[in-house]
Amino acid sequence: MQNDDLIHNEELPIGFTMELAQHSDALIRFSNLSREQQRSIVEGARQMQSREEMRSYVTNLLDPEVKEHENNRFF
Repeated sequence: MQNDDLIHNEELPIGFTMELAQHSDALIRFSNLSREQQRSIVEGARQMQSREEMRSYVTNLLDPEVKEHENNRFF
C-alpha cells in the first residue's frame, strides 16, 4: 500500500484537510510520511477543538524543530 492510500481510504477531519490545502509544504511533508506517522497525525488532528488549534497543529508540521508534544513528533 502506498502512503497516499490513507488519504483515499480514511476520512480526514475537514479542518485538517482545509489547513493542509493552505499549506502545501505541510501537505507534501505529510504525504511523504509513513502510513503509521500519518495515522498518528490524523488522530491528533481529530483532537483539535478550534480552527486556531488546527491551524497551529498543521503549522507545526512545517517546523522540523518541533519538540515531541503530546506524542506527536512529526519528523
